[in-house]
Amino acid sequence: MEYNTTREKLTLPEYGRNIQKMIEYICPQEDTELRNKLAKAIISVMAQFSPSSRESLEAKQKLWDHLFVISNFKLDVDSPYPKPEVEKIFSKPRIIPYSQADVKYRQYGKNIEEIIKKVIEYEEGPEKEKLISLIANQLKKAYLNWNRDSVNDELISNHFDELSNGQLKLQEDFRFHNTYDLLGKNRNKKKFIPRSNMNGINKPKKKL
Repeated sequence: MEYNTTREKLTLPEYGRNIQKMIEYICPQEDTELRNKLAKAIISVMAQFSPSSRESLEAKQKLWDHLFVISNFKLDVDSPYPKPEVEKIFSKPRIIPYSQADVKYRQYGKNIEEIIKKVIEYEEGPEKEKLISLIANQLKKAYLNWNRDSVNDELISNHFDELSNGQLKLQEDFRFHNTYDLLGKNRNKKKFIPRSNMNGINKPKKKL
């Protein structure tokens, strides 16, 4: 009995061992016409594992790429697509450096700091005052997402002043949105009445 642990490792397990054995079989065939014919037949079988490849040109090219990969690039056949390069197939993805930008308050994020910088450049007027109000309430909302236990409007106001370096001022009559509203609570929820207490409710009274 042959166990999987003793068998050769599958290059692309999603196609199974039989596909790999078929490809290994045609690699040493000397007849070019026979190799091309068998390769197309194997591609047809591989397509059954991915039905979308029958319609998508990109998916069909992917099948041919996988054919060469499974053969360890030893297969010599006439592919309708350029043969994949070994270096590109097995090259490691480029490391994307993680942003090391300093954020004063992580609960608000970096984007809000950038928005505040842009609003500082606005000319004084109703539009700027509206934006200042929106940003202040957004700070409170973000703070509540980070800490739902408590929030102090004075604290949010101080944070806003610090983030804008004192260049944005809230209007004297400004009031933060209610915490209840920012959390999206539904004030109009119907009061729950246990079924056991509903006896007699909305029932017509008996005539004496």
